Amino acid sequence: MTERKARADAARNREAVLAAADELFASGGGPRGVSMEQVAAAAGVGKGTLFRRFGDRNGLIRAVFSARSEAVRAAVESGPPPLGPGAAGRERVPAILDALLAFKLDNRHLSLALEEAGAGSPYEVEHYGWWHGVMRDALRDTAVPDAGFAAHALLAAVRADLVEHLASAEEMPGREMRERLAAYAAKVVG
Repeated sequence: MTERKARADAARNREAVLAAADELFASGGGPRGVSMEQVAAAAGVGKGTLFRRFGDRNGLIRAVFSARSEAVRAAVESGPPPLGPGAAGRERVPAILDALLAFKLDNRHLSLALEEAGAGSPYEVEHYGWWHGVMRDALRDTAVPDAGFAAHALLAAVRADLVEHLASAEEMPGREMRERLAAYAAKVVG
């Protein structure tokens, strides 16, 4: 019975930490401006619990990002077309890009932090490999040559630093960004 209670406490603590980190990251200017101590205090757990569970700040960022992105990843993996499997590449590629851009617009602070946490390269972050594979596979169903390179090129259009630049420095509304990306993707896939 004690073991079951410990597991329930651990699950509750994990959810409390993820919720606290997500809220602090969103309101504190991004994950880099929030200390692990602040997250632990907001979640009502000890700092040691935080480090044992997530390892370091990058582990916590990855966990929050993963929790936030579960719905969009599930839609891409098993949702209905055109976002999910079964759609022709011409329809699926723009749908995937739009879903990813919408997610990054809604989660700019988190997306930026995750891409910065990629050991000096956003392409070394685990989620990038997943998105690249999905995009490459969707492109193989089109006339686009070299689907692997084309997937990299299209995903570059939704990098968090570019999304942030367009939204902040150029003050481009998200709707307009999504429309322009859709037009560009349509030209690429024919």
